[in-house]
Amino acid sequence: MEPQGSEPAAAFRASVQAFVADLVPPDWRGIGALDAIERETFQHKTRAALAARGWVAPAWPREYGGAGLGPAELTVVIEELTAAGVPSGSDNDEFGITMLGNTMLRWSDPALLRRFLPRIASGEYVFAQGFSEPGAGSDLASLSLRAEPRGDQWVLNGQKLWSSGAHRANWAFVLARTNPDAPAHRGISMLLVPLDQPGIDIRPIRNLNGEADFNEIFFDDATTELGLVVGEVDRGWAVAMTLLGFERGATALKAPIRFRNELDRLIELVRERDLHRDPGIRRRIAWCHVQVEQLRCHGLRTAATLIAGEEPGPAAAFKLLWSEYHQRATELAVDVLGLDALTPAGRPSPNWFHTDDPGAPNSSASWTSVYLNALAGTIYAGSSEIQRGIVGELVLGLPKEPRPAPTSAR
Repeated sequence: MEPQGSEPAAAFRASVQAFVADLVPPDWRGIGALDAIERETFQHKTRAALAARGWVAPAWPREYGGAGLGPAELTVVIEELTAAGVPSGSDNDEFGITMLGNTMLRWSDPALLRRFLPRIASGEYVFAQGFSEPGAGSDLASLSLRAEPRGDQWVLNGQKLWSSGAHRANWAFVLARTNPDAPAHRGISMLLVPLDQPGIDIRPIRNLNGEADFNEIFFDDATTELGLVVGEVDRGWAVAMTLLGFERGATALKAPIRFRNELDRLIELVRERDLHRDPGIRRRIAWCHVQVEQLRCHGLRTAATLIAGEEPGPAAAFKLLWSEYHQRATELAVDVLGLDALTPAGRPSPNWFHTDDPGAPNSSASWTSVYLNALAGTIYAGSSEIQRGIVGELVLGLPKEPRPAPTSAR
């Protein structure tokens, strides 16, 4: 199938490959081969180059800073950048572009789009997400954050948890309860809230690696304009489901490529440790290979859905597959490292989830830091129990879990 536009698929893919070749040095092995300063410099350079072509938000209309690419062309850009180990933007673009911007294109009026999308594409507005809350687990509708209209503003009070990259952001999209008397999935609105104001307190959450990419956000009479609502007031649940669909679709395209790169590194590690003849290790490597191929096929199916012009729905939710796979794959890496895993050395992974970057060294620090992050993979962004419920109810059409009958007061 050829991509939408004037260029045939092969010619467009060749043009993306030429762009990458001009962007990277001749000995390029992936961004993981760079030190921290070089990585940051290259990431800024790459984002500027992508923004100049509209490829930092390739599917957005040109008037909003995008390139107006069709789904097939978009898939090619994602595949080629990921395979080459080239970042597709900043760490927070996953929130501002992939998730929020694409959702706003479905739900927001042109005035709001003109105000926000060009500034997101340029990097002036940097977004974080504000969904999870303490005590709510994976239930996004269990919201204690309240937003009350006062004059021409919303006034917000409450707390958000696990807000990735909030310390780098100046805006957040948040789910807030705007009608406390409505049923659980009604009375919710998605608001755009500036973070650089006195009523906002962002506090880092240290993980097992000692990093602080996740944050708590406290709202104490924080404010935002009354019109900064994505979709309709009190109808934010459908907006949130659209946003999660875009998140699933992007992950389904990128993750299998990164997992294949990581598995190749793991096989190299096994050979370096002279364990490639061990039958137990070989059996575990074979299992990893089958899982990565399964993830790749799932990504191809999601790409076909996008090319057909459909939204990636619940069937694109393959977090259950990759999170449980990644725990077992990184456990294998730790077993191969043996005692070296207890005294990590070298460069740790700079990422707070998924794999280390392409080109990363096979250091014990790289593998152990990714392993510690993988342990949380079956919890964050929806636990495995919740994911199985989604698959059962929304993909397989099974009946919902029975609810216990309410007990009468004595």
